[in-house]
Amino acid sequence: MLKELLAAAGIAKSVFKYWNDRLPEEDHKDREVIQSIQEIVAESQGRYGYRRVRLALKEKGFVVNHKKVLRLMRQYKLLCVKFKHRNRQYKSYKGKVGKIARNTLRRRFKADRPYQKVLTDVTQFNISASGEKLYLSPFMDVFNGEILSYKIGRAPTLDIAVTPLEELIRQRPTLDYRMTVHSDQGWNYQHKKWVRHLKKNKTFQSMSRKGNCLDNSPMENFFGLLKQEMFYGQQFKTYAELESAIHQYIDFYNHDRIKTKLKGMSPVNYRRHASNHII
Repeated sequence: MLKELLAAAGIAKSVFKYWNDRLPEEDHKDREVIQSIQEIVAESQGRYGYRRVRLALKEKGFVVNHKKVLRLMRQYKLLCVKFKHRNRQYKSYKGKVGKIARNTLRRRFKADRPYQKVLTDVTQFNISASGEKLYLSPFMDVFNGEILSYKIGRAPTLDIAVTPLEELIRQRPTLDYRMTVHSDQGWNYQHKKWVRHLKKNKTFQSMSRKGNCLDNSPMENFFGLLKQEMFYGQQFKTYAELESAIHQYIDFYNHDRIKTKLKGMSPVNYRRHASNHII
């Protein structure tokens, strides 16, 4: 019966035997890949798309085409579904209440060394269950996208901006170049205490143009990722619960979340990998 079927299909018996013998091996290999994909998706809490999953597979020793990864993730319903909401931004601009600095960064979001260009901003979270608000003020290194310092608070005070700036300056290594801190034109970044602290520590100040979020786009992108991957779709009942989740996410983002533009490494691993060559 098999002989007649092969003859009708025009397939040589030797070719059929070759593929038939190879099929169990390929199925077994696919099972290993699928299991690894499931582990990667679970570890990232569903935050990875197929491109990052492919990079994570490579770290585990699996060299798999991105199209196959996409097919398997789609087949086993493992695709990332975090990105369905738009980020609503907190606006801190209150007119000219202090000094407006020039936009010296001019969207040059590349740096060849740590602490050379640092971005900051404030974003707001609304906790619908309790009616509370939470504000996050992080500082991001343009070199590797790492969150160097941050503060969480119940109100967008001057302290929420100044405290992580002081932490940033304390922890930065001795540099043979000056650091630039870039922000929007929010009132806290115009404040004399903010400006004085930058000057005292020989740090350049740069500001986005009024109403132009693209001048600080990497920071805005981080806020988008944070809310899409951690906040939207989750039910946070209290301020403390959300605060804890943000701490956990930033630790994950810095140490574990791989980036394609960082050669498949996390921000911290990339800095460690590159430090021998740039510092």
